[in-house]
Amino acid sequence: MALKGTLKDFGIADILQLIGQQQKTGVLTLKHRSDSVDVTFKDGNICRAETTSRNRKELIGSMLVAASLVTEQQLEFALDTQKRTLQRLGDVLVGQGVITADKFKSMVQLQTSETLFKLFGWKAGTYEFEQKDVETENTLTPLRAESVLMEGFRRVDEWPVVRKRITSLQMTFDKLKDLPPAELEKDDFDAALDDAFADAKEEKKSVNKGEFQSVGENERRCYNLIAPGRTAQRIIELSALGEFETAKALCNLINLEYARGVPPAGKGGDDFETDSRVSVVLGVVGRIAVTMVVVGVLLFVGTRIDFGAVNLGRSNATTYTDPAAQRFASRQQMSRVSAAIDVYKLEKGVLPLNLTELVDANLLTADDLRFPWRDPYFYRRAEDGTYVLLPPLR
Repeated sequence: MALKGTLKDFGIADILQLIGQQQKTGVLTLKHRSDSVDVTFKDGNICRAETTSRNRKELIGSMLVAASLVTEQQLEFALDTQKRTLQRLGDVLVGQGVITADKFKSMVQLQTSETLFKLFGWKAGTYEFEQKDVETENTLTPLRAESVLMEGFRRVDEWPVVRKRITSLQMTFDKLKDLPPAELEKDDFDAALDDAFADAKEEKKSVNKGEFQSVGENERRCYNLIAPGRTAQRIIELSALGEFETAKALCNLINLEYARGVPPAGKGGDDFETDSRVSVVLGVVGRIAVTMVVVGVLLFVGTRIDFGAVNLGRSNATTYTDPAAQRFASRQQMSRVSAAIDVYKLEKGVLPLNLTELVDANLLTADDLRFPWRDPYFYRRAEDGTYVLLPPLR
């Protein structure tokens, strides 16, 4: 399979989706400026992701030291042993009893996921997929491309909310009150019962606090790491949860008033690495939103026209021999579906729970939800009044 081009023409989501759907094995190389990332696939699943121009702080050894899982001296000794024996670093550290195999595996998994999700901020660069046999390691659980896509889009959606609270890597935190005992927290079943028997909408909202209003394992870990003078950067390193999950947990603690964020003195502090990328994403989304307001009005008029009287030659996906033509048709159809969602919200006051409600409201037909694919579009309504609309993941 020849797959080569630029990210402006074919985005990272499209690339991962295509390789995953076709269950290919090989190495995807992505380059942007001085950065280069190799993503290894086995039968469509992601087995490894690493930057070939890796900064020192992204090396697995540096991550272990930053998380206080190994010392500098232990790492240096292991690296010397690695050079002499040609063993993998993880095998050396585990063999020396410095770290457990499970803990090392979790850190390798974290390193891979952090590398992958940063790719969603790349809006320019090149890609090339080389189909070939690859060697897999037992230190990483393969990741489904579809799962990576969903998680990547979720992070892009939620980063702006997190960044309203966690504004800098150099901010510190004060504890305001103790966390409730873990055994007293409601489990998912109890929360579901409360939601089911809530008498009023406002009561239901107060019980079901939402994704950014709950105390979980990540929040407890980060809460225990809060100490005088300890920065967000240091908590990220010690928590071993990754930049996004740590920042989100700290955001939740602030929202629930268990902690208070203290901005760094002066202007200072290194911002999150995702700052510039998120700003670019939001800037693009903003421009698209303005354009879609105009296009949406036109599309709304289009939804009220009976196209059945005009043969536009629409057919199912099997008539498309050129994938580029199929993707182009899909983008136009997604604009039509988005316009119908906006009209539904204007008429009903809320977003549809699922796309079939657009058919029930006579805004679209059942065929519109699949054209030009065989499978339906992916749609998810978020609690903050937004939604995600994607081509089908097959």
